[in-house]
Amino acid sequence: MTDLTDGVLHTLFQSDQGGHEQVVLCQDRASGLKAVIAIHSTALGPALGGTRFYPYATEAEAVADALNLSRGMSYKNAMAGLDHGGGKAVIIGDPETIKTEELLLAYGRFVDSLGGRYVTACDVGTYVADMDVVARETRWATGRSPENGGAGDSSVLTAYGVFQGMRASAQHLWGDPTLRGRKVGIAGVGKVGHHLVEHLLSDGAEVVITDVREESVRRILDKHPGKVTAVTDTDALIRAEGLDVYAPCALGGALNDDSVPALTAHVVCGAANNQLAHPGVEKDLADRGILYAPDYVVNAGGVIQVADELHGFDFDRCKAKASKIFDTTLAIFARAKEDGIPPAAAADRIAEQRMAEARGR
Repeated sequence: MTDLTDGVLHTLFQSDQGGHEQVVLCQDRASGLKAVIAIHSTALGPALGGTRFYPYATEAEAVADALNLSRGMSYKNAMAGLDHGGGKAVIIGDPETIKTEELLLAYGRFVDSLGGRYVTACDVGTYVADMDVVARETRWATGRSPENGGAGDSSVLTAYGVFQGMRASAQHLWGDPTLRGRKVGIAGVGKVGHHLVEHLLSDGAEVVITDVREESVRRILDKHPGKVTAVTDTDALIRAEGLDVYAPCALGGALNDDSVPALTAHVVCGAANNQLAHPGVEKDLADRGILYAPDYVVNAGGVIQVADELHGFDFDRCKAKASKIFDTTLAIFARAKEDGIPPAAAADRIAEQRMAEARGR
């Protein structure tokens, strides 16, 4: 426990990845709940970010993920133009085996105890039905079902926003905001990825997919026979001949020291959070001439949707906001070129400027 505590304290108070306002360790023995709620910043407003339910190998991994994800939410919400800071929660355990109504209700009570400083939503391992249960204990749960006053599945607009980021990437690189005739590889066709497939097919793209869940791949292939192809794994996908765009849509860390040198794509634009495995990967991409659309910019459609839920959800209003991801992505590419830095660094500068201005009010 000493190593875990020392690591958390170092990250919070000393490292460049720190700066978190609050980290809450939550435990309810009766239900088996073990969770971490991390609030990175409330400079722009209440921290907003989803709840990830995942079987972490260690508690240290869970804490590290909560810290990284919550920091990313600060930047995402700032770039999306939302009046929200960044927060994230993780529940430790396999949702297939330990998720119960009692556990979710206990989690809702912890969220409520923060008095609105943290607003939660769905993420990996949590769904609309889960947020309906959590919302029975707190008003600070979004991503609920329409029947319970919510906006429903936020992956719909997440995929739409990623598609807008791809269109902006195509405009910047090839001078035309379309993926027609381009070969796009999607790693992960679950919540967000299967919606992204629909956008790309409608736009005339050639789509190649892979997923660790065979049933997810089969669902796509059965729905679009002859229009979508599948490969065995992500390693095969990133090495696919003639790939124009690579879309990581599963867990983070997809862009690392092994995958970047092997990439055949000219563009990386996907829905996964924290795609860059470590600082410096963005430079490796740039050195190879690969255009990177910052993940937290292009995947902001979902958070735009759940944020709107707090004010009375209107889908058309949200879709209009998510459409602006196209312009935001182009502005980042322009800033990167102007400053002579990778797009990820340009996005960080813009987000940090907005947060700094908010703190100075």
